[in-house]
Amino acid sequence: APSPFFRLRPYDFAHGAKTANRAGMTSRERFLAACQCQPVPVPPVWLMRQAGRYLPEYRTLKEQHGFLKLVRTPELAAEVTLQPVQRFAFDAAILFCDILVVPEALGLGYHFRDGGGIEMEFALRSPEQIRALAPVAAVRERLAYAGDALRLVRRELGDATALLGFAGSPWTLAAYMVEGGNVGGAERLRTLADEDPRHFALLMEKLSDAVADFLRFQIECGADAVQIFDSWGALCGTDYERLSLQWTRRILAALPSGTPAIVFAKGMAAQAPAIAAAGAAVVSVDWETPLAQVRDALAAAGLRAALQGNLDPAVLETTPEETQAAVRAVLANMAGAPGHIFNLGHGIRPAAKLENVAALVETVRGAA
Repeated sequence: APSPFFRLRPYDFAHGAKTANRAGMTSRERFLAACQCQPVPVPPVWLMRQAGRYLPEYRTLKEQHGFLKLVRTPELAAEVTLQPVQRFAFDAAILFCDILVVPEALGLGYHFRDGGGIEMEFALRSPEQIRALAPVAAVRERLAYAGDALRLVRRELGDATALLGFAGSPWTLAAYMVEGGNVGGAERLRTLADEDPRHFALLMEKLSDAVADFLRFQIECGADAVQIFDSWGALCGTDYERLSLQWTRRILAALPSGTPAIVFAKGMAAQAPAIAAAGAAVVSVDWETPLAQVRDALAAAGLRAALQGNLDPAVLETTPEETQAAVRAVLANMAGAPGHIFNLGHGIRPAAKLENVAALVETVRGAA
């Protein structure tokens, strides 16, 4: 019977992934090899937020169901997860979900404001509210839909294409929970950390353990690798270790060995050696720092980690020719060094043009 997910066009993942690669490696094999800094014919490629508003097929589904229903309905989440892989034959699919499902599972829900932006159901303002958050054991039960979606996607992808799970970092999740939605400069969270370190630590411990269990759950349901998004890491400034990284390290230590973990801390490329030392197999880098600079910093520290990135997302709003040139520049910056996963330096934007995304993939695939 035809797959219920192929509304865009039928796509043979096993055939498509192999023809898009060289030396008989599937996309999944090439992605996992790159995570381990092993030589591959060409870098694997996927894009942060690759399932989203730039895709007409996604916009159609979102208009019909709304964002939160797409996240919470396994069949719909699986369909959205597969859409960009169907269209562009990316080397990895990433679960369509949201970082704020973890706070929601702990008892702090969220919604989107009519005028845009996120609003939490309430802001954490007291130690009593922190202590009242649900136990970590609630995460798997309340986020069972994510596991069901992963199983559906894994069945469709088979062994041909990699599948990623993800979660937000404790610091980034806490920023939304304490600030109430609009993070701004995270002043209230900084105040909590500085003036009430005991309850700050309690909140971060709860979030760390919840994120770790959610990521383990995703791995058990079929994810080949997981990514931690520390989207607000730059708000830590020079206090990154105390405020954020120590909690990410706690999560990484709790994950099963052999499953690559990617850490993306926007604006914190200078912390790449510390992130790698914390246990990240892959450090994802934003577009403001050349990958070669990060690679050299890792080497100088005697550390081994793959790098992910780091095309400026704005390039995808230009032309195919400009996109091709910019992609080649990123590839040249890595100079063919092993351990490169091609990606953007942040999430793809709604104004990205389909022809430019196609040009990006084609240029990476022709890099050998």
